[in-house]
This record gives sequence, C-alpha cells and structure tokens, in this order.
Amino acid sequence: MIETISRRVDALRRLMKSQQLAAFIIPSTDPHSGEYIPEHWESRKWISGFTGSAGTVVVARDKASLWTDSRYFLQAAEQLEGSGITLFKSGLPGTPSIAEWLRRELKEGERIGIDGTVNSVSDVESLQQTIRPDGLQIVSIDDPFKLIWTDRPALPKNPVFIHPLQYAGVSCKEKLQQIKQYLRRTEADGILLSALDEIAWTLNLRGNDVHCNPVFISYLLITEKNSTLYIYEEKITPEVGNYLAACSVEIAPYDSIQEALLRYSGKSLILPPSTNYALYLTASSVSTIKQMPSPVTEMKAIKNETEIKGFRQAMKRDGVAMVKFLKWLKESVGRTSLTEINIDRKLQELRSEQPLYKGISFDTIAGYGAHGAIVHYEATPKTDAPLSAKGFLLLDSGAQYKDGTTDITRTIALGELTQEQKHDYTLVLKGFIALSRIEFPHGTCGTQLDVLARQYMWKEGINYGHGTGHGVGHYLNVHEGPHQIRMNHVGFPLLPGMTVTNEPGIYKAGRYGIRTENTMLVIFSRETEFGRFYRFEPLTLCPIDQSGILPELLSADETAWLNNYHHNVYEQLAPLLTPEEQNWLKQATTPLYIKNH
Repeated sequence: MIETISRRVDALRRLMKSQQLAAFIIPSTDPHSGEYIPEHWESRKWISGFTGSAGTVVVARDKASLWTDSRYFLQAAEQLEGSGITLFKSGLPGTPSIAEWLRRELKEGERIGIDGTVNSVSDVESLQQTIRPDGLQIVSIDDPFKLIWTDRPALPKNPVFIHPLQYAGVSCKEKLQQIKQYLRRTEADGILLSALDEIAWTLNLRGNDVHCNPVFISYLLITEKNSTLYIYEEKITPEVGNYLAACSVEIAPYDSIQEALLRYSGKSLILPPSTNYALYLTASSVSTIKQMPSPVTEMKAIKNETEIKGFRQAMKRDGVAMVKFLKWLKESVGRTSLTEINIDRKLQELRSEQPLYKGISFDTIAGYGAHGAIVHYEATPKTDAPLSAKGFLLLDSGAQYKDGTTDITRTIALGELTQEQKHDYTLVLKGFIALSRIEFPHGTCGTQLDVLARQYMWKEGINYGHGTGHGVGHYLNVHEGPHQIRMNHVGFPLLPGMTVTNEPGIYKAGRYGIRTENTMLVIFSRETEFGRFYRFEPLTLCPIDQSGILPELLSADETAWLNNYHHNVYEQLAPLLTPEEQNWLKQATTPLYIKNH
C-alpha cells in the first residue's frame, strides 16, 4: 500500500508540473461540502491512504502533509506510517495551519492549485486572504483525479424516493413558500441550495447516494417564479416526477447547473458560504452574489411536532434493540467467541428487526480495550479484537428509521475493572449528567454550556479533543448544524425543537476509552421575570452501565437524575420487551443508592 500511495502522489506531482503548480490542496469534501461523501469524491482518502472522514492533504513538489483533528490522531499516525506524508495535528500548540505551511514552503508568486468544485467559497476566500501578503496565487483547475485515478468509482445514480408527509410533518410546498418569504425579506431574487441534506429536507425526498446518509446528489435553485432540481434524470422515477410536478418543481440535468447559473436573470442570488468555489465564480460573473447562510439550515434544525413525535417513537424502537443487544452481550462475553466485528453485526441484526428501520446512521465504533481510545475507531478484519470478560467496550452506534435518526454511545463493563477505570467512568458520567440537567436562558449557545461536561475532568487535568454535542437530522444526516456544543465558539443559540447530543469522554492511548452519549431535545422549561428558560429532554432510551460507577463520587442530585432517567427507560421500554428481557432491564435500571448529605 505504501508503494501505491507513493505512485499516486508522484502522478499528481507530474500533473502539477504540467500546470505550473507548486502545491495542490485536496480536502475531504465534495461539490456539496458534505462531511460524508460518495466514493467518487474520496480523492483525499485515495491519495493518502488515511480513511478518516476529516482531513486535508497538501502535496508540494518535494513534501506532502495531512492535517486532521484530534478524533483521528491515532488512526492517521498508523495509516500514514511510511507513506512519506507528514501528519499535522490540528488544534495543538505548534501545529502550523495549512496557510502557514504554504507560506513557509513556497516562494513569492508561486501557484497553489485547487479543484474549485470541491472547495467551498468560504474556505478559498479565507486562504486567499491569509496568503495574499506573500504573493501566492490560488488557481482553480479541472479535477486532476479524472486523469490520475484510473479505477475511480462512478457517481451514484440510485433512484430517489418520497419521504411521506406522515413522517415529514410539513409539505414540500409549504417549505418552498417559507424559503420564498425569506427571499423577499432579504431582497434576493433567488437562492442556490447545494447541501444535500437541505435539498432532501426541503423537497421531502430521500436517497441512497451517500453511505449512512439518506441523501441524493443534486442542486436546487429556488426563485420567486420557479424551483428547479438539478439531478441525473435516471434517478427520478415516474412517481417522484409526478410528485415534483405537483410541487411545481422542474427537473434539469445535474451537469447543467453551471450553464443555468450563466443564464440566471435575477439581479441577486444567495449563495451560502459552503457553496463550491467553481459555482461561485460562475454565478458572480452574471449576478450580484449575497453570501448568506441558507435559511434551511435553521428550518431543518428546529423539528416540527410530527418530527419530534417520530424521534420519540424511533428512540423507543432503538432502545428495544439496544436492550436486547446488551442482555445478549453481557450473557455471552466469556462464554462464546465475540469480536468487535461480530458484535457490530449482531446489533445491526437486532435493529433491522425493528419497524421502519432503514439502515445504520454511521459506521459503528466498537472499540474494545485500547481500541476505545481511538475516538473514531472502525474495526477491520486486520484489527478485529476478541472480547474478554474484563475491561471496557466503547460502543458508539446509531440507526436510520423513517421517523427519526439515532446516535447513542454506551461504555460497557465486560467484567473486572480497575479503580482508575471506574474513576474515569464516573468523571465522564458526572459531566454527562451536569449537561443533561442544566436549565439555560433564551439566547444561550452550546459553547456556553460545554464546560459543564468537562468541569470534573478539568479539575483532574483531563480533557477530550472532540466536541461535546452536535445536532441530529430527522431521517437525515446524523451530524447537522447550525448549533453545536463544543469548546471553540459556535454562536448559534440552542432553541426549542433542536436535537443535540451529549457525549463527553476520556481517552487514554493504548489503554482504554470511555464515552457516554444520549441524543437530547431542547424544550421549553419556564418563564420568569428574567425571560424564557429551556432544558433538555433525553430522547435516547437505554440503560447506562452502573457497574463502572463509583457511587461515592456522585452527589445526591446526580444520583437522583440517574435513577429518574433509568425509571423512565424502564417505563418506556418494558412494555415492548419479553418477560425475560424485562427482568434483565429491571436489574440494569435498579436505583443507585442516594447519598445523604
């Protein structure tokens, strides 16, 4: 594999030389700024061998480097070893940014190549601003991987299907009207949507073009007069074609979007900052561009009553599958041969038995022992570890149902634990409970709450590098914005109807990892003379393993919260379980002793 990576990098360098480029930037995205993308656009993975979902490779004449975040430090170090590609750990002191590295390595006036279709306008403009003082130039060229990636996967052209109103809650026509009202308020003539989950949500359509994410490759141009979906026509079944016609949505070929922008007759066009740079260059040549956030981002994030009801029902079914799995796991470990891969298959099998199941929402992270410290670990036949009746298994998984998307992590004690493991497990639980219990005023953003989940770790000099929470789509992408709970500032407020995860963790390299995660719903709490206050309703229904807890480290309030949560889990799930499973769940949710203070 190392020789293959070297040949691929050399092929790119030869193409760079022919184009007089001193460096070339390869991001992890596609023309739709997706986090998870079709294989066709996995150019960064192909040229580097690094398989994580986030990272950027920069190839220069005699050097190549990859930047990725803390979720992938261990994985990237393993996969890049011997490749000649240097790993830069983003966010750590002393790590240069991509712009700083380019300014250091290149000479004044040299050209930096990008494929404008897979770089967002916001990223390109930010880089241009940083390197301009050094006289470096950014040049957008045609996708070089068309020439050097000879066995490149084709673009997916799977059929699109309708997401029924009984699950969506609001019709496509109503959503388009809301977007057109936004155009009138902002005095814009049109908006181009390129984010695939926004298009799917707006049109109440779903697809199978991206692994685990029920979206389809397309663009959607909305003006006061009409709406046009740019999509490969073979993806449109007669049923979907009739449905779109009834919604007054026209259909045009996917590859005609640039031509359509050149013909655009409106005076102004909204392009969200995530729009790819190539489309921005085309549109700006004929119209005034308003770089503004898409209104769909917030519309989609605030779930309607039908979507909320669906989430609650999906979480029940997912909780049933999880209880069946946990009972099976606890009873099987040490008695039969279990590995990270075969327990993942078992969990998928149990989920697939639930009504409205449509697949997993992301690749399961089943990390036993030291593998749990790799934040986004994914077992392979080569790394597949056997489970023993001791230590921790970190299990992060989720499913897609027609009425909701789930995302849950449980750290499971498979047997004997050390005092240190129990101590760390309890620290994570204390932060998880603190965030779960908080009430907060209107206008609060996730960054203002992030410290709640970290406070007990910080007191002991411990931290984790990933965010504490992200939005969850409704039968859509498991990661969605605009809100997040994380250390670095994300200022969008948490509003009623938003889903968000709560997932603090501790990771000790080479030893173990711990994370506990629920998906939560922001709901109204009360109104006082100081304004409206909100709180979190836990949507996830699954017991938290109590065998890893040091009860003496929990306060009475923390213990009461855990007991109340477990009481609710039992009440909601028990009627859906067999008597034997009910008995197991009863034991798993037995109240923890409440300290007297």
